[in-house]
Amino acid sequence: MNEFIKNFANQWDDTEPEVFTPECEFHELEEWGSLIGLAIMNMIAKKYGVKIAPAELKACVTIADVYNLIQSKQ
Repeated sequence: MNEFIKNFANQWDDTEPEVFTPECEFHELEEWGSLIGLAIMNMIAKKYGVKIAPAELKACVTIADVYNLIQSKQ
C-alpha cells in the first residue's frame, strides 16, 4: 500500500505528499481533474498491469478504494 500511495502521489504536481493517505478522498483535492485521472489510470496500467475504466476510478472514494480495486483485478 505504501508504494502504491507514493506512485499515486507522484501523479500530482501541486499537492503535498503528506496529504496522500489510504483514507484520502482524492476527488476532493483542489488539483483533481480529468488529466490526473488519466495519469493515474496510465500509471496503474504500466506499474501494476491492470486496466481500470474511468467509471471505476470515479466510483472510488479513497486511495484505499483504488488500491483494493487493483488488488481485485490481479
